Amino acid sequence: MTTTDKAPIVLIHGLWMTPRSWNTWAEYFRSRGHEVIIPGWPGIDDRSVADVRSNPDALKGIGLKQIADHYERIIRALPQKPIIMGHSFGGLLTQMLADRDLGIAYVGVTPGQPAGITTLPASTLWTGTPILANPFGKNGAKPLSKSHFHFTFGNDLGRAESDALWEEFAVNSYNRVFFEGVAAAFNEKGGVSHVNFAKADRAPLLVITGEIDHVVPPAIGQAIVKKYNASGSPALVEYKEYAGRTHRIVSQDGWEEVAEYALDWAVAHSTASSAA
Repeated sequence: MTTTDKAPIVLIHGLWMTPRSWNTWAEYFRSRGHEVIIPGWPGIDDRSVADVRSNPDALKGIGLKQIADHYERIIRALPQKPIIMGHSFGGLLTQMLADRDLGIAYVGVTPGQPAGITTLPASTLWTGTPILANPFGKNGAKPLSKSHFHFTFGNDLGRAESDALWEEFAVNSYNRVFFEGVAAAFNEKGGVSHVNFAKADRAPLLVITGEIDHVVPPAIGQAIVKKYNASGSPALVEYKEYAGRTHRIVSQDGWEEVAEYALDWAVAHSTASSAA
């Protein structure tokens, strides 16, 4: 890969978000000369936040495999393999796509854990309580309250600032995704989010966490990396943690530092991988 032949970048948003959550990083990556593709999850696609909130039916019953298949179709239609980056559940989807050999480098930004990783800190479980408390709502699309958004995304902000961001970005949940993610933690072989940790030819993977993230605390990121690196695979998996960062790491003040590191790492290691 040369500087005049830059890889496209696919960005995968997380639960409760739309592609708009990536606006900061997307603009930066484009300024660095990359084509950036930001597809919405099926049911969100390119819809506005207001439209999704008022008409959430298209989100109901959709699970992780359907979402991963959706992204695989999009990526396979590209003229060349991309760098793939995902945030939160998008980071879990990034790992599932890595298992399908779809990218030249992967970055999981505060990523959800694949099947078999049982590290579930109390704050992580609390983020899912509004959904998990009602098993009969497994196929629903529950709204995210402003108070819960403050806990999950805005815990570095005052309530008024957090509420303003809720108005701008937050959408309903895909309840099934959360149920599948938690259930798979205790079912490594049969969980929907199963990946082959020992896959030898997986392109390089970077896991990024934020110190004060309530949804994916550093303990989860560390457990993910430990699981990959204990598998015996020669594939590169590295870890980077940022002090003072929340689950809103892709748009939180200082996001530029994280975006720059993620892109530089992905470009450097995808080039090295291609050369090898």
